[in-house]
Amino acid sequence: GEKLKVLLIERTIEEQNFSDKKLPGSIIFEDEDLDEAAIRILNELTGLKNIYLSQFHSFGNPQRTKNMRDKNWLEKLTNMKIGRIVTVGYVALIKISRKIIFESENTAANWYDVSSLKSLRLAFDHNEIADTALEHIRHKVKSEPSMLFELLPQKFTMTQLRNLYDIIMGTTSDVRNFKKKIMQIEGLEQLDEVQKDVPYRAPRLYRFDKKVHKKNTRKLYS
Repeated sequence: GEKLKVLLIERTIEEQNFSDKKLPGSIIFEDEDLDEAAIRILNELTGLKNIYLSQFHSFGNPQRTKNMRDKNWLEKLTNMKIGRIVTVGYVALIKISRKIIFESENTAANWYDVSSLKSLRLAFDHNEIADTALEHIRHKVKSEPSMLFELLPQKFTMTQLRNLYDIIMGTTSDVRNFKKKIMQIEGLEQLDEVQKDVPYRAPRLYRFDKKVHKKNTRKLYS
């Protein structure tokens, strides 16, 4: 079935015969804006552009580099002496069907179920970062449900939309109540089309018009 996944980079420390996983990330330039850096780093690491990005939290515990393995690896990677590290976290919503092109042929990465992260030991404090990111996504979906459409095809069924919501929120929504509430979103419209090539009664298709949503939402709060 469909699941919420997170992209993890495989990290190998050959001299220690050690490997684990980490969240994608990189160093910000001294004269670079945070949002610009997030866009650049995402593009450099994955080749992706025009992706939904949302800053969600900063991580600056002085003990983040207490693990010498992490610290030594980062110093070797950056060729810099590492003292304290502050990470600014961004959530990127990516359709898993999007082709990812890594900056290096030696970069190995895979999609992992978010639910499996508790059993994985990630580098640094990346388990905490991933947990905080999920909390942020759930909060944003409640206040800004239009972000759900970033993960759906251009045309989708109400079941696909409801399943996505429930997967993210960890809930089981009532079919009728969900449709009644979600149809209040500006820009969401029912099409005069049905899903094709299904072995059951073909459901109606919907689409989300981002321009209409932005225009009408702006009017609502202006």
